[in-house]
Amino acid sequence: MTSANLSTPPKCTADVCLVPIGTLSPSVSKEIADVQRFLQKSGLKFTMHSAGTTIEGSWDDVMKAIGQAHTLLHEKGIIRIQSDIRVGTRTDKVQSAEDKVAAVEKLLREDADYEPGEASYY
Repeated sequence: MTSANLSTPPKCTADVCLVPIGTLSPSVSKEIADVQRFLQKSGLKFTMHSAGTTIEGSWDDVMKAIGQAHTLLHEKGIIRIQSDIRVGTRTDKVQSAEDKVAAVEKLLREDADYEPGEASYY
């Protein structure tokens, strides 16, 4: 089988952390807010967290959105961006990021000595 015959996975969950480099401030909240506004308009399901953003959708749509987020920041004057991306796919069932967290939380609630933390992201 050649690579020309392979398609990309129909669904994926990507955890991405975009790091603008060379800004005038140590804070990048303005740039991250710009990316969040862009994702909101993209139609993809996403969740921002303290160390990045989880994006769900087709492989092609998610990767395109990450690339477009880079372009958005470049167009706003950010010369360099470093991104860390972790992508998960599975073929046996459709499972959202929220489903994954809920599955672990369900197991933890069954523990007699488990005390939940203050925050839940979902």
